[in-house]
Amino acid sequence: MFKMFKNKIKIEKIDIFSFILILVFFAIDRISKEYAIKLIQSIDRDLFLNDFLNITLNWNTGIAFGLLSSNASLFYHLVSALILLIIVYLVYLMVTSDNSGKIIISLIIGGALGNLYDRLTYFAVPDFIDFHIKNFHWFTFNFADIFISIGIFGMIIKEFMFNKKL
Repeated sequence: MFKMFKNKIKIEKIDIFSFILILVFFAIDRISKEYAIKLIQSIDRDLFLNDFLNITLNWNTGIAFGLLSSNASLFYHLVSALILLIIVYLVYLMVTSDNSGKIIISLIIGGALGNLYDRLTYFAVPDFIDFHIKNFHWFTFNFADIFISIGIFGMIIKEFMFNKKL
């Protein structure tokens, strides 16, 4: 019985750590967006860093990579509510996951909360990282998108590499 109680304490510590990670990822995203918005507004133009990277402010009203862009309408608010429900489900998954799963899902939740905050505050998500090779520009993105992408990639790797079911 004591061993079971001891294991429960360890699970709670990693859960607290996971929630701290979520706050850290959310803070990094918020600080970077605020900085990029103020920087671009102060110089009143895009910032060209090198041949591959620009800081360009785009307001994304859609979901991932600007898909389903729309004005602040019923559809927009339904998508925002759906994102909130997905975040709640991800919190459940995080709490019930193993330690590596908790960290991976923390990345996704932190990024999703950052973008949801912007959707509710600005009715759009500020994307500002413009990666390009010559005239081919990838979608403009932000740190929340990076966290979500790394988290999803981590989930895929974890599932295929470490959960071998034969």
